[in-house]
Amino acid sequence: MKMIGLIGSLGSIWLVLAISAVVAQPSSSPSPVLDSEGRPLERGVEYYINPAITDNGGRFTLINRNDSCPFYVGQENVSGPEGFPVIFTPFAEEDTLIRENRDFRIAFSAFTICVQSNAWMVGETDPETERRLIVIRQDKSELSTRNYFRIVKAAVGGNIYEISWCPTDVCPTCKFNCGTAGGLVENGKRLLALDGSVLPVTFERNAA
Repeated sequence: MKMIGLIGSLGSIWLVLAISAVVAQPSSSPSPVLDSEGRPLERGVEYYINPAITDNGGRFTLINRNDSCPFYVGQENVSGPEGFPVIFTPFAEEDTLIRENRDFRIAFSAFTICVQSNAWMVGETDPETERRLIVIRQDKSELSTRNYFRIVKAAVGGNIYEISWCPTDVCPTCKFNCGTAGGLVENGKRLLALDGSVLPVTFERNAA
């Protein structure tokens, strides 16, 4: 009887430990990124990217930086209804929502004179500011890590976020010089670049 009681006690202990382990496990899916109306961002749906701070430029758009191809990612100089929507494509094929701190591709839903992809890519370093510009181009390398970005929650709270580059989902063993995107004014044009000031943003679903 004592042996049976001991086995029963051990079984109860293992059951409690198993339940505790399940409860303690963090969620396997990070929180979805929310648009300005509080709805999760979805794969394949068009969204406008707006600065969260007023008087800090307008919607994200294509910038013709050097009067030639390729175009660059930037902002309208003033707030308003202009700009181009973007489409997010998660790296994880099973993801239908855009989640915080998960890699995705991003591309403008627009037509340009440049016969190329409208995908965002981490481009060259500007020699004057030493900041990496975000260019419209397809990375031809095997992993295409420069075409993958992620969204992180801004410290100010609400449905306000920051766009960063650190594609560790695409290549977990790679070492990246990660960075967060912010504005860079050049010759009156607002470009998007890493390695400097940070631009908090919101996402507005395209109602068209």
